[in-house]
Amino acid sequence: MDGDSIARLGYLALLLAAVGGWVIVEYRSRMGQALRVAAAWGLIILGLMAAYGLWNDIRGPERPQAQVTTENGKVELKRGADGHYYATLRINGHDIFFMADTGASMMVLTQRDAQALGFDPEDLLYLGQASTANGTVRTAHVTLDEVTLGPFTDPNVSAWVNEGALDISLLGMEYLGRFRIEITGDRMILSR
Repeated sequence: MDGDSIARLGYLALLLAAVGGWVIVEYRSRMGQALRVAAAWGLIILGLMAAYGLWNDIRGPERPQAQVTTENGKVELKRGADGHYYATLRINGHDIFFMADTGASMMVLTQRDAQALGFDPEDLLYLGQASTANGTVRTAHVTLDEVTLGPFTDPNVSAWVNEGALDISLLGMEYLGRFRIEITGDRMILSR
């Protein structure tokens, strides 16, 4: 240990001795009550620390504004607080929320989103495989009749349903590659 660490340790020991001495003097005839009060304060502090540490999990993820269509036929995706870009696509009459993922090759649907689009995840044939950060997962190919992003509509778009746990559907490069992509500041601008 260096000199600063020894000085800090000495300061903490002195502070602990002072507080401990006060507790002994104050509660000398009521040690049981002192232990109950100490335990109560310890649990309160522990609870506050846990709530602070889990706050993002408790409140759930914030969904940023998904997209803004500009007057000249471009779609602007705003960067979320987490640094990712998000979009809502209209697929077969349903709004599906996606994260733009330039590291993904294909458009990937969660099982929940696939079910919302009328595909039964239990009936799909998971013949494909995808390598993810969490390992290899099986995928099932589906064809989406109509996909709309802002003013752009595409028929018969290929997508893959992920058999594994996936929190949000992904817009991979197969779909994003249909656009000219420009990233400026906190916006991803898609145009054709």
